[in-house]
Amino acid sequence: MDVSNGNSLNLTIKPTDFQGLEMGNRKFGQQINRQNRRALSVLNQNFVGGQQAYPCVVNKRGLQENRGVCEEHRPVTRKFAAQLSGTQQYCHQELKKQKPSVQRTNEFGDCIFVDVEENKASSADQPVPMFLEQTEARPDEMNKMEEVEMEDIIEEPILNIDDCDAKNPLAVVDYVEDLHAYYRKMENCSCVSPNYMMQQADINEKMRAILIDWLIEVHDKFDLMKETLFLTVNLIDRFLSQQTVMRKKLQLVGLVAMLLACKYEEVSVPVVGDLILISDKAYARKEVLEMENLMLNKLQFNMSFPTPYVFMQRFLKAAQSDKKLELLSFFLIELSLVEYEMLKFPPSLLAASAIYTAQCTIYGFKEWNKTCEWHSSYSEEQLLECSRLMVGFHQRAGTGKLTGVYRKYNTSKFGFTSKCEAAQFL
Repeated sequence: MDVSNGNSLNLTIKPTDFQGLEMGNRKFGQQINRQNRRALSVLNQNFVGGQQAYPCVVNKRGLQENRGVCEEHRPVTRKFAAQLSGTQQYCHQELKKQKPSVQRTNEFGDCIFVDVEENKASSADQPVPMFLEQTEARPDEMNKMEEVEMEDIIEEPILNIDDCDAKNPLAVVDYVEDLHAYYRKMENCSCVSPNYMMQQADINEKMRAILIDWLIEVHDKFDLMKETLFLTVNLIDRFLSQQTVMRKKLQLVGLVAMLLACKYEEVSVPVVGDLILISDKAYARKEVLEMENLMLNKLQFNMSFPTPYVFMQRFLKAAQSDKKLELLSFFLIELSLVEYEMLKFPPSLLAASAIYTAQCTIYGFKEWNKTCEWHSSYSEEQLLECSRLMVGFHQRAGTGKLTGVYRKYNTSKFGFTSKCEAAQFL
């Protein structure tokens, strides 16, 4: 105490190492500080059973520091978010059970706690801690919280299937997309009505199946190209949809259709005498030439319509097929050529379904990837109906009277493809 003028009183307080007054005895101040610290620790433990600090304003800084560390190192998963939210809800519920307190400083500079309920009037002007302002989660929201692991979604790339043929002039890489766009546009013109047999008075769909099954054997015997077989069937259906034919002339229609297809596709064309001989001389040369003239005029010489073969080649390339997949695909689509009910599907859909069914047969699961879907313009759902019918044809291929396709593909030349088990899970 320093008295200078006698009128004013100046108090000089020396700074100490603890937050208290230096009252002549340093030991007395240290005892007060120890008691305060002990009282605060006991009070803090009693709030939550002595296991963890009560999340009040005193521990607010510690919580913020710990939360900052967690945010830097915690994994970004919904599981962690759910656990964190559950921890906050637990703390909030514990907080509601206890009486909230507000930190104050007494006249000696020490921290004390004042009950909020007892001093509502005095605490009205005090800011409420941010943690106390959080709303409690509803029970229905708590029930909806699930632990969900986040997975990386990798989109499957679409392969460029023409890169390998960039230097091949026969592949016409610069025009192949335009060619197939034109094929897709023109394939509807090559399709016939799936009910055209109703206008035929003397033949039916069973006779058509017998004729095509026999022509498949003739095609194999002459060792003709695959394009020839598909064009032959296309010419037969288009002609029968426009011209009524007697039963005894149906085989002649098939022979002439194959002769025209050979002239269009083959380099070495079978002579008329060979076709007469293979029909067991059922027709004369004059009859063959007359039917050829009639068929060309009825079809108006239009023989350039796309068949399933042109789509098969493109889709097999998109599927990155091997020899086994290629043989099985052609086996399935040749089985479909015999069936009259498959006329309701366009050629491109038949080709895509045959490859899809072959994939399922070989690999045992569905493998129609994004590249196949992009180049074929057919999704897996669009192929299922046609594919299921092909599986049924595969199961019955070796039974009944029409076994030409089965016997053809049951040879070493075709890798005994017909012995593969059908994809029954489709």
